[in-house]
Amino acid sequence: MTESDLLARHRAAMPSWLALYYDEPIEVVSGSGRHVTDAAGNTYLDFFAGILTNAIGYDVAEISDAIRRQVDTGILHTSTLYLIRQQVELAERIGELSGLANPKVFFTNSGTEANETALLLATQYRRSNQVLALRNSYHGRAFGTLGVTGNRGWSASSLSPVKVSYVHGGYRYRSPFRDYSDADYIAACVDDLREVIETTTAGDVACLIAEPIQGVGGFATPPDGLFGAFAEVLDEYGILLISDEVQTGWGRTGEHFWGIQAHGVTPAAMTFAKGLGNGVAIGGLVAEAELMDCLTANSISTFGGNPISTSAASAALDYLLDHDLQGNAAKLGSRLLDGLRELAERCPLIGDVRGKGLMIGVELVEPGSRRAAAASATRVMELAKQRGMLIGKGGLHGNVLRLAPPMTLTEEEAAQALQILTETISLAEQELHP
Repeated sequence: MTESDLLARHRAAMPSWLALYYDEPIEVVSGSGRHVTDAAGNTYLDFFAGILTNAIGYDVAEISDAIRRQVDTGILHTSTLYLIRQQVELAERIGELSGLANPKVFFTNSGTEANETALLLATQYRRSNQVLALRNSYHGRAFGTLGVTGNRGWSASSLSPVKVSYVHGGYRYRSPFRDYSDADYIAACVDDLREVIETTTAGDVACLIAEPIQGVGGFATPPDGLFGAFAEVLDEYGILLISDEVQTGWGRTGEHFWGIQAHGVTPAAMTFAKGLGNGVAIGGLVAEAELMDCLTANSISTFGGNPISTSAASAALDYLLDHDLQGNAAKLGSRLLDGLRELAERCPLIGDVRGKGLMIGVELVEPGSRRAAAASATRVMELAKQRGMLIGKGGLHGNVLRLAPPMTLTEEEAAQALQILTETISLAEQELHP
């Protein structure tokens, strides 16, 4: 069966809103290191890693062996109604890494579920259904998380179990404060936060949920210290700060293990998922014990923290720490950012290059303006695929190239990626903006 046959079956059997990349979508059938191979035998340097999920890469023996050892016991699942040794051990490690004073951990299957749990805890703890979120944000596909998503392209319904007010801060490139200095930008966003609380809420807000770097929003990166300044205002009202670390966690930003650490503040809770399992479904949140224990009803997670996922996650965490992948993300991320910023100086198609570590966004615009060049982003993706490289796309207008390879990326692969990006962006500019 060809990929075109599989595509026809996909469209017949799956929802129309289930997005696929490329004019001719591919089926990935094998992988090794930072490379994947499709059903037609084409091999690609993967610079999107299953949406930042394959953080260690492909065919990693230490992780595969940990999964096989658990499979060999005959136990794939028991449920949280029983003790799960791997779950307890992983929870202890994440608690130690969190920086929280008295942490507890709850495991889920995804970042969406993790953020739903965080909203449940915060609204119960504060006895309020009011939530603050950032414009251009994305927090998941479920009912509550869609309600706090500040990106129209991903928010399918105006219905929500929470009442949300949106504040400035995450997406600087198109902000009315974009030309301010870092200090003045932070001050303006803090003023906006205070005004939003005073004018659009009853004051007793449950929480502010924020991504340290907005993922789906195009790797929008605020100045360091923004959320620390926000926290000073939040503390005046007793509002909890929740950091959505689904994409920024586990050292991907290079300079810190958690993205929120760049802002000099410790949140009440952090949600996580994606890279922890290196492709195995796992998510969760780590929160202060008083917040985590505030529920008065019974609750479980049937599949959350199961023996397979926690075995894989523990092995992935071991590998990440033992090989200093955070340091590798910092080093190679800096090289990629420097190279792309040099390209931007001579390529008017590039409006902005931003990010940290191996989490980089390249925003494409119509040359000589700030108008979003979505067609150019799509074309760059196709050209990169033709040259053997897979990249992502995002942003409010679909015009941001998202670069997030496995954190085991090598110097040679980083150089190869930079060459391909230079060629494809330049060619797209010539084709679409002669």
